[in-house]
This record gives sequence, structure tokens and C-alpha cells, in this order.
Amino acid sequence: MSATDRTRVRRHPERGAYEREPIDAILDEALICHVGFVVDGQPFVIPTIHARVGDVLYLHGSPASRMLRTLRDGVDVCVTATLLDGIVLARSVYNHSMNYRSAVVLGRAREVVATDEKLRALEAVVEHMVPGRWSDARQPTQGELDGTTVLALALDEASAKVRSGPSNDFDRDAELPVWAGVIPLRLEAGAPEADSVDVPLPPYLRD
Repeated sequence: MSATDRTRVRRHPERGAYEREPIDAILDEALICHVGFVVDGQPFVIPTIHARVGDVLYLHGSPASRMLRTLRDGVDVCVTATLLDGIVLARSVYNHSMNYRSAVVLGRAREVVATDEKLRALEAVVEHMVPGRWSDARQPTQGELDGTTVLALALDEASAKVRSGPSNDFDRDAELPVWAGVIPLRLEAGAPEADSVDVPLPPYLRD
């Protein structure tokens, strides 16, 4: 994949990446994405769950969702996923920053209507949240499938942007008696909290 006029990183271009490997890795690790679109001149950005299967990014939700109803009509969409890795403290306020990995996907989504693809997409979404869960939980009924809209967005136009490392202090600030460095951040799962004492914790949650 190569950069396009729309995906090329202009601010700090050295942080841009256009290969599928870093883009896929960010989409796969992020548990939530933000979907940007415009309705009657009004921009909206909505957080939602996603899943990637090969060259396709899947989104799902209720048929009543304004976002999904708008996107399935073929409007331009921008999907962004961001992973925050650290807070970067510089010696000057001006140079404070954050370490992050982000991916942006542009395009137009199509509605998934074939039952087999719809099931694969929903399985991917569930497995994206908790690997091993799909085969353990009850499968969707036909009514539940009919009551779920699934959209597919091809990963034809996408880019990643990554910032890592320490602060970029100006030379004139290097000797200031101000602490500078990085506060690492990570998303960490806590102990599962059951709503029933009668069902043992499944192995995929113990792991």
C-alpha cells in the first residue's frame, strides 16, 4: 500500500507508515475505533467496536443506528483507531507530547447481506474483544442476525502514524532543572467479575 494525497502524513511525516503490517497491528490491538462521517453538512464522530479480517474492516450495530444507515448509503467515511503508549513530559510546556500509535482508514463502506459473511464478521468482532468467546456463547438467531447491520470497509486507503521515545527538548532547555521523561501507559485487564457463581471461569478468561 502506498500513500495517497488523503492519507499522506503531513505533520511530522517521518512518523507516517503506509505498509499494511503496522496498520493491521494497530487495528487489531485497538479495542475501539472512531467513525467520522457527515450528515447534511454536520460532522459526527462515533466510537464503536470493530474487527479486521484480512483486507476488510467490519463495523456492526443496530439497523436504527444513524451512523450505519448513513454509511451503507455509500458516503465517505474516516475510521480512526488510536493506542496511547505514554505521556511525554518535556522541560518546556511547548514540547509536551504523547507516545501513540494510530491508524486511519478512508473509503466507502458496503452493507454485508450474505449470511455467511455476516456470521464471519460478527465472529471476528466477538473474537476481537475476547479470543475464544464465540464458540462458548450462544450463536445468534436469525432474528438477531436480521436485527444487526454489518458494514465492510476495504483497507485500500489507510495510513499509520507513530510517535515513540523521549521528549524533543530545545537545546536551550536541556540544562533546565525540570524533570523530563515518559510516563508509560498501557491497557490492562483486571480479574473477571462473574454474574453467576454456578458457571466456572472458562480457560480463555483464566489465560
